[in-house]
Amino acid sequence: MEGLTGDGGIRQRQTVAARAKGGLLVLGAFVVLLFVIELFNMVMLRSLNATFGLRPRSADGLLDIFTFPLLHANLNHLLSNGLPLIIFGFLVFLSGLRVFMTALAFSWLGSGLTVWLIGDSGVTVGSSGLVFGLFSFLLVRGFFNRSWRQILLAVVLFMGYGSILLGILPIVSGFVSWQAHLGGAAGGLVAALLLRPRTARVA
Repeated sequence: MEGLTGDGGIRQRQTVAARAKGGLLVLGAFVVLLFVIELFNMVMLRSLNATFGLRPRSADGLLDIFTFPLLHANLNHLLSNGLPLIIFGFLVFLSGLRVFMTALAFSWLGSGLTVWLIGDSGVTVGSSGLVFGLFSFLLVRGFFNRSWRQILLAVVLFMGYGSILLGILPIVSGFVSWQAHLGGAAGGLVAALLLRPRTARVA
């Protein structure tokens, strides 16, 4: 029995280590891609923003939902999103690729659909909706999973980054899309709800 317990502990540590390595590779590659796109966009004099940025309530703007988080207004905009995207994305990825992809997809779609439906006139770009989605996922999943470890992590994250939640309110600066933040956060919450453990029913 001791041997089985020991082997199980080793396998669990190996799994966590593999997920940590995979998370760093995936998030690192994604952020590098964002920087490559940003450099190309700079060379193109920001023309990509006008073409692939999200235009609310336009028929072809629905396709922009899939491209607008890949673009940014400028390098500082990307830098402000890049670090929290790596941190929150990495922490989500520790729960596995399926969990990460689900949280990312719902954050992406939630952010885009909200901007398309109620966004201000003009073009919206940026991955901050993904940041808010992953963050909200990390904040609530522990309560759905009934995991004290994840709840403790949520408390620590809230203490460190909780102030960013003000970004979901319409009171933020006019050049900041609170709609993208709100939609992304809602998407992260929905992902946590869908990924909660299911109780088996007895027939």
